[in-house]
Amino acid sequence: MSKNIGKVSQVIGPVIDVDFSAEGSTLPNIYNSLVIDRPGTNPLVLEVQQHLGDNIVRAIAMDSTDGRGLEVLVEG
Repeated sequence: MSKNIGKVSQVIGPVIDVDFSAEGSTLPNIYNSLVIDRPGTNPLVLEVQQHLGDNIVRAIAMDSTDGRGLEVLVEG
């Protein structure tokens, strides 16, 4: 099974938009968990809340946010 990876495109406080337009990526479902691996600290877990169109989802962070451009892995 290949990994489904997106990229952080925008951060507005606890709201994070993730772009899944890269080749081989698919749009995660609403309520899927997303994980951002943050070097030197715990991973940041997100929950998909909305499909915005153009292969972008809007998610809510479960911890403080930081890291535009980091890879985002779909969990489940």
